[in-house]
Amino acid sequence: MAAVVSSPVSIVNATGLHARPAANLVNVAKQYKADIKLVYKGIEANAKSVVSVMGLDVSKGDQIQIKADGLDANEAIKAVTAIIASGCGES
Repeated sequence: MAAVVSSPVSIVNATGLHARPAANLVNVAKQYKADIKLVYKGIEANAKSVVSVMGLDVSKGDQIQIKADGLDANEAIKAVTAIIASGCGES
């Protein structure tokens, strides 16, 4: 089993991770077999669950940690970090 990898990223969406950006993030996360978690203020959310991601209640400027564990963890971290850093499909 691969080691757990992690990466910090800041939320750039003006309204945080509400339904639409959370769904876009989840769609990316689901492309990977790795177990992917978002961590904010010590609370972990399953990056493959819209309800879990929205439950973190993150706002613009908040920094979260992305953790992934599995064979494709490095690729998953890169993809999830990129979608969050780009605004999860919102302009």
